[in-house]
Amino acid sequence: MTATLSHFTEDTLVTRVFGKRFGEPLEKNKGIRTVADLFEFLPRRYLKPYEPTDLADVVEGEETTIVARVQSASTRPMTRRRGQLLTVVIGDGRSTLDLTFFKPHPHKARLLPGVMGVFTGTVTRYGTRLQLAHPEYQLIGADQVQEATAYLSTHLVPVYSTTGKVGSLAVRTAMETALGLVDRVHEPVPEDLRRRRGLPTRADAFRTLHNPPIDADLAAAMRRLRYDEALVLQVVLGQRRRAAAAVPSTPRLPRIGGLLAAFDARLPFELTAGQREVGEILAGDLARDRPMHRLLQGEVGSGKTVVALRAMLAVIDAGGQAALLAPTEVLAAQHLRSIHALLGELAAGGMLGGSDIGTTVALLTGSQSAGARRRALQDVESGAAGIVIGTHALIQKHVTFADLALVVVDEQHRFGVEQRDALREKGRTPPHVLVMTATPIPRTVAMTVFGDMETVTLAELPIGRSPIDTHVVDAAKPTWVARTWSRVAEEVARGHQVYVVCPTIGEPADGTALTKDSTDEDLAWGDVEDHAEGEERAEEEGVVRESAQVYAVAEALRADPALAGVRIGILHGRLEPDAKDQVMRDFTAGRLDLLVATTVIEVGVDVPNASTMVVLDADRFGISQLHQLRGRVGRGTAKGLCLLLTNAENPHSRARLEAVASTGDGFELARRDVQLRREGDVLGARQSGRGSSIRHLRLGYRHDEDLILQARQDASGILEGDPELTSPEHADLAARVRLRVDADQAAYLERG
Repeated sequence: MTATLSHFTEDTLVTRVFGKRFGEPLEKNKGIRTVADLFEFLPRRYLKPYEPTDLADVVEGEETTIVARVQSASTRPMTRRRGQLLTVVIGDGRSTLDLTFFKPHPHKARLLPGVMGVFTGTVTRYGTRLQLAHPEYQLIGADQVQEATAYLSTHLVPVYSTTGKVGSLAVRTAMETALGLVDRVHEPVPEDLRRRRGLPTRADAFRTLHNPPIDADLAAAMRRLRYDEALVLQVVLGQRRRAAAAVPSTPRLPRIGGLLAAFDARLPFELTAGQREVGEILAGDLARDRPMHRLLQGEVGSGKTVVALRAMLAVIDAGGQAALLAPTEVLAAQHLRSIHALLGELAAGGMLGGSDIGTTVALLTGSQSAGARRRALQDVESGAAGIVIGTHALIQKHVTFADLALVVVDEQHRFGVEQRDALREKGRTPPHVLVMTATPIPRTVAMTVFGDMETVTLAELPIGRSPIDTHVVDAAKPTWVARTWSRVAEEVARGHQVYVVCPTIGEPADGTALTKDSTDEDLAWGDVEDHAEGEERAEEEGVVRESAQVYAVAEALRADPALAGVRIGILHGRLEPDAKDQVMRDFTAGRLDLLVATTVIEVGVDVPNASTMVVLDADRFGISQLHQLRGRVGRGTAKGLCLLLTNAENPHSRARLEAVASTGDGFELARRDVQLRREGDVLGARQSGRGSSIRHLRLGYRHDEDLILQARQDASGILEGDPELTSPEHADLAARVRLRVDADQAAYLERG
């Protein structure tokens, strides 16, 4: 393959340089359009031949590179399928090796007796002969043998992921050509900064990675590309932060003797030191004349809701309203009950028996009766409702606030960026935003590390919270499963309650119709991706398994002699709203001993007497989701127990479950989660690693996070002196920023 242009820039299309036959498959399958994209397409690994392998020394199962001459080539019909098989015998004068091609074209016309070539592939055995099946190769002239041999003895051989008709060898050849002919490799890092950070030039980094001598410092070259990526993203985020700081918002200062002071006076417990500290930070944010954009991280049960409620009361004192966005109706109703219980008469403003300084707490969900919804909408629009709790129904266009001052998003990963943004736009001025999460999913970790949100953490648990023991149970062992249910019976006998979690709902045995004809509410609002990944993992194991279903499991447990007399209930998102509410009331009041549920209980459900959880088909759930689920137990004085049942044989699935069992530290689990699932689209709406806008950085690994922090400092310094990147020394950096962030992505960052 030869280049069609003698000189070109990084912005030149690959198809212009190397033709459509090479460029179009790369663009379609790898997103490679320009020469710059081609340079960013890094080898997935390197061969270390040191010298071409003698044919006599090849080892079955190893990848090898060989310089040899074609001795013969022949075709024959394949025995088990249609078509021809091409067998080429190569030799080095002492030994021979077979090359096998299941599609002879175009190799039959190229690999003629007498031609020399460099052949790369994995050695396998067919009968008594060793072979390379469909190897990559590059033909060379007789006068090039010495040169090829010398190169292989002094260089590592990069191996690229293949795509369509473009193999690793073709990519390698194109890289060498492009690096030799491109006019200039852009340098987004200013020269003084590059030297201060001890980084190689970008051109040198590409040469090292794509054409490395044996002693090449690959780590230093890779560090350069990761730093570039970190710097560009940090500049983008820094520009967005500066733009947000320039948008005025309304300061919200609580009044002396107001709701917040009355609430603090009636609290039946003492705030932890962490809750007090975070409260002061949020109060400072709310007092500023620019919108707060704060992520509140805290372990399951660390008291985030109380902290958020105090912030809501502060903005009500200042004449505004607060909206609490919850992912499910079950959680919204739970928030309503818990906030009413915490506020008491303070939540009955204007009502008989209510406090003179009290407010109204309104609930908005999609399944409310027309009358209840109409009354709630009136209270929201008039401002009578200081606190408005709701699901996605809150973001509908006809919901109008009198003065929306604070948006609190519970479990932000259960909502898309657009949904959160639609609620923010309901304020007269940009409202303050507080996002709460117990275990950040990968995108949340990424956004946190990259600094798009200011972060505050609740690290300590309230006094009296019990630890949770977590164990992985092999569901293929009947005795282990039987012991699980007898353990459940023991907990019930002690007066405690139990959750049993299933991935799917199933159908009632009596044929009762369920509301909604699609998927479960909880699945629809956050678990689709985890569920889909679980199904993919099951397929990878080569086993098609039906997930445990709520109705079938409940019937089986009712018939289990070990659980005789245990009062069993069912909860999932497709129950009628009144039925869901009644089940939760019965479980909370102790009228049910065991609740078979979907992940609708994942967040916010608080039953202190629940001590045990059994998760069926646990491999179908993500790490952060399992951590959230088990946070529903151990919320009282009894020690918590979580049993993760699985049939999975895939070692990756087992590793995820063992990670959950090994630690109760949600932040450590978030780190492991991002290592497994990638960080998601930091500049967009996607929540996991598919389609990530990050190519080289690997979040979850501390050395890259340290690099990001360095880049954040450097980006701040650059923007301080040149906020719009108009200086000539920042021209390449500005171009990289424009290339990586289009208008839509920039808008996502502002909403994020």
